[in-house]
Amino acid sequence: MCLKRGMDVIMTKNDFKRLIQNKMITLDGATGTLLQHQGLPTGSCPEEWVLKNSHILLEIQKSYVEAGADIVYSFTFGANKIKLEEFGLADMVEQYNIELVGLSKKAVGSTALVAGVIAPTGQFIQPTGELLFEEAVEIFKQQAKALEKGGADLFVIETMLDIQEARAALIAIKEVSQLPVMITMTFDEKQRTLTGTDPVSALNILQSLGADAVGCNCSTGPKEMVKAIAMMKPYARVPIIAKPNAGMPKLTNGRTEFDMSVDDFVAYYNPLVEAGATMIGGCCGTTPDYIKRIHEMSKAFNVHLDFNKQFTAVSSSKKTVFIGKERPLTIIGERINPTGKKALQEELRNNSLNIAAKLARDQIKAGADILDVNVGMPGVNEKELMLRMVDMLQMRTDIPLCIDSSSVEVIEAALRVYPGRALINSISAEKHKLERLLPIAAKYGAVFVLLPLDDNGVPFTAEERIGVIEYIYQYAQRYGYMKSDIIVDGLVMTVSAEQKAAIETLKVVNACSNDLGFNTILGLSNVSFGLPERKWVNSAFFAMAVANGLTSAICNPSDELLMSMKMASDILMNRDKTSKAYISYCERYNQQQREKLHDNTPMSDNIKSNNAEADKAVKNSSVIYKAVLEGQQEEIEEHIKLALQQKAEPQEIVNNHLIPAISKVGEYFESKRYFLPQLIQSAETMKKGFTYLEPLLKSDSDSSKKCKNRIRIVIATVKGDIHDIGKNIVALMLRNYGFEVTDLGKDVSAEKIINTAIEQSADVIALSALMTTTMVEMKNVIELGKKKGLVCKFMIGGAVVNQQYADEIGADAYSKDAYEAVKTVQRLFNL
Repeated sequence: MCLKRGMDVIMTKNDFKRLIQNKMITLDGATGTLLQHQGLPTGSCPEEWVLKNSHILLEIQKSYVEAGADIVYSFTFGANKIKLEEFGLADMVEQYNIELVGLSKKAVGSTALVAGVIAPTGQFIQPTGELLFEEAVEIFKQQAKALEKGGADLFVIETMLDIQEARAALIAIKEVSQLPVMITMTFDEKQRTLTGTDPVSALNILQSLGADAVGCNCSTGPKEMVKAIAMMKPYARVPIIAKPNAGMPKLTNGRTEFDMSVDDFVAYYNPLVEAGATMIGGCCGTTPDYIKRIHEMSKAFNVHLDFNKQFTAVSSSKKTVFIGKERPLTIIGERINPTGKKALQEELRNNSLNIAAKLARDQIKAGADILDVNVGMPGVNEKELMLRMVDMLQMRTDIPLCIDSSSVEVIEAALRVYPGRALINSISAEKHKLERLLPIAAKYGAVFVLLPLDDNGVPFTAEERIGVIEYIYQYAQRYGYMKSDIIVDGLVMTVSAEQKAAIETLKVVNACSNDLGFNTILGLSNVSFGLPERKWVNSAFFAMAVANGLTSAICNPSDELLMSMKMASDILMNRDKTSKAYISYCERYNQQQREKLHDNTPMSDNIKSNNAEADKAVKNSSVIYKAVLEGQQEEIEEHIKLALQQKAEPQEIVNNHLIPAISKVGEYFESKRYFLPQLIQSAETMKKGFTYLEPLLKSDSDSSKKCKNRIRIVIATVKGDIHDIGKNIVALMLRNYGFEVTDLGKDVSAEKIINTAIEQSADVIALSALMTTTMVEMKNVIELGKKKGLVCKFMIGGAVVNQQYADEIGADAYSKDAYEAVKTVQRLFNL
């Protein structure tokens, strides 16, 4: 099938949609590993080398087209400003991208499409890292413009480890081009990206943001990738891509090879298709032989894609919450709102977010599924404050956010940087809101709360409100919204002012849920305003609303009566299958009651007096543990000061609270309860606390020795490899455990690593590599160290290596992540 319609015709998103609906799409295979075999030197700029040896790339890409590839990827993986800057070539972005796309176009002729590749910068975006979000967007815009100028038919954003960087790249492309965009994330064996995003959340975020195809590439072999694809399939409104590695790399005669043969690899083609993939190719270790077999197998399958799957889902970077009549009622916590909260107002005016962070934690603990975030009040810069709040909450919590503001500018700013699919509260039929806010909501793929009021005010009757609802929905359809992307607010008015108000609201809920096909939401507390014992009224109204089909509620999840009714209602409405959630809730409730009873047990005045100071010290120290566990950087020093004032010993704080807390964080990270953002937050909190205490510690004390391990570690990313994100995290964790760490950075020669280790009498050399082309350098470092008689332990890590590789090259240990690196060093030295 000829995919090109002429060199002068630009492919539209509809063209792409028609293309992928007609057939299974075969993607190309690896390029980097083949170039390495053809002489690409370690440590050189791959893009520059290819342009000087263009005949090699042309030969490789022609062979992929001959094998049956429908889409060939341009060799521009590292052609962004940050990556090229590592080689002093930052000013070559436009030229290199144009020329490299041109080479691919020449290779494929009129037989296949060329996808302009955009890949990670190698840096994390704030608040996880130092790179500004808008800086990342501009970097990707520069590359995208050049790729399109060079003649790319579409874009592919690939090998993304961080959902926020993937978002930045997608937003950048959408703002400078109309070409289709494919995106593939990299997931580990536990189906998480490096920063903790699961396949369903990644899909929901990216397809809502405008990606034309979403999927996975690299990292794992096809067996593990089947699981990620299967998780995406039920919710995919776009084609799913699978581009796995040919297994894991290994060293054979000094050369990197992958352990899956063509036959072993293609044995997973059918399972990938059955799981949901309709665009399949290969990543590291695959060759034209793999792609030829894939293309042959693709002919046996017909494609049937459903672009209109109906489900309502909002996502954080780590979790997706589904809303619907067949699911437990969704609770949206309302407490992060300064209205009526003097302490919160004062703190926000002082640019502190401590109370807000506590409100978030408390609401999640009480059962909130989503957090409503409102910071609007006099005397603050609402936009700046909202952005800080979004940053803080994405690092400290894992549930999605509802962006709540009367300002279009504030909502737009929050949606742009929020690394998820947010809920907007709210969009009405008021002309200035509908015309300005709806396009913004659509651009960033947000679900929105539909507020049935217009420029004439709040309609009283249900019939009038339904008229407004239908008008807004018709308007929203112009921007691609389906009913499942909208949640209708029934508009709760106070019954103390109008007795029939609640009845009209319930009519709206019933009509939307049972006749019109919308999910519904209510702000429960409004109904009882001005009445005594408001919780009774709220709870009764809540039960009536649930019976009428309510699917979500904005409320205070700490309201015990309301939450108990919510859990019971889920059973009665058949939303809590097998009553599992209700039973779990009852167990937690009974435990809390027992704890309250214990706390209120009478105690003699003497015991109270004698234990008062000790209790305060213990309490403040336990707060320190919690601060590290939850990454409370702003609060840790104050907690330590209070503990010291209550006679807690500095060594006791370090040994019994800081170190146990960071150890627990490591356990959470290892079990995938915590992910990279939480690990970094907690590690930085630990570092800040230890730095404050360090001058107070006695250097010759046993406690100090326990804290300050006299193990010297030299750590580096090996020569030719410019990736150092993982290495930096390992160094941070090792320092937090008291090891003396010398970080030599990235792209470090074997000679420098060994000479530094000799100078510092290092006990451990820790080596990192993220590329199959550079992992062989680890062996060179170890061999040079042994040649020079260096007596120390060698530990390796990185995405492309494993224990088998460590054994092959003579390393003493392999660690898969930062926490395991700490445990490995402790094990090596019996600490």
